[in-house]
Amino acid sequence: MIAAKLLNLLCCPESHQPLSEVDPALVESLNARIVAGELRNRAGHPVTDKIEGGLVREDRKYLYPIRGTIPVLLIDEAIPLN
Repeated sequence: MIAAKLLNLLCCPESHQPLSEVDPALVESLNARIVAGELRNRAGHPVTDKIEGGLVREDRKYLYPIRGTIPVLLIDEAIPLN
């Protein structure tokens, strides 16, 4: 979904860890939780819009959502993966 050259330039805005695209199965699982009203972002706000994909930190603690083909690299918008 994201060009390899661009992905190599992106990093987590908090920890500066490399990011990688997530598996479509995880996106599907997160979208099911969004529909059920169970998913909150790092700021504690409910995530209400489905995501098209995501970029996950190297430590796999947070996912940055992709919406409208644009990665949302804001710390408060990150989705905890614990």
